[in-house]
Amino acid sequence: MSESETKPGTSPVSGIGRMTGFSDGVFAIVITLLVIELQVPEHQPGELLPALLEQASVYLAFLLSFGYVGVIWLNHHSVLRLIRATTIGLNWINLWLLLGIVIIPFPTMVLADAFAHAGTDGDRRVAVLLYALAAASMSAPWLAFFGYLRRHPSLLGQGVDEDYVSAQRIRPVVGMALYLITGALGWFVSPVLGLLGIGVMIVFHSLTSGGLRFRRSRRRTPA
Repeated sequence: MSESETKPGTSPVSGIGRMTGFSDGVFAIVITLLVIELQVPEHQPGELLPALLEQASVYLAFLLSFGYVGVIWLNHHSVLRLIRATTIGLNWINLWLLLGIVIIPFPTMVLADAFAHAGTDGDRRVAVLLYALAAASMSAPWLAFFGYLRRHPSLLGQGVDEDYVSAQRIRPVVGMALYLITGALGWFVSPVLGLLGIGVMIVFHSLTSGGLRFRRSRRRTPA
């Protein structure tokens, strides 16, 4: 359905090309911002290796966030493959999702600084909690995205099962709950444990980036 074919009283429908291009651009910029934080440390002649080792927390935070942003991009790519068109409402939800993406470099820097040698245990607890809360907030637009598609099945691509799309809403709910639990572990138990929990969640999202398939579909879903 093109914009000219939209029925009176319904939301204008357009292709997903602009949404895809804009979103990919935002993901690319965020990845670039993460890389910018990797800088050659100040050091005396002959002290480069110790100086680099002192930056270990920065490298680990970069790898964690690179993996996180990369997994979100994979999930975003998989979702866009389910739809053939978009509306103003869905575009707003996508912008909400991208807002969570562009925030990621900030908790990444906080995390790297807190786990540096100068950071205290209290700083690390705050940093892990902040990162977990930022990650948990990323689940809300995904829930809205799938909910919107459930209410507007005409936006789905040919052969995409509506029940399959509806079933995906459990993913952001589980993600939000587990990230909050991870943040609580980092705050009340151990920041290192919380950090490991975030890593486990990233692996979970990577393994489910193609969608959950625990329901039998009546129609074909994209491979």
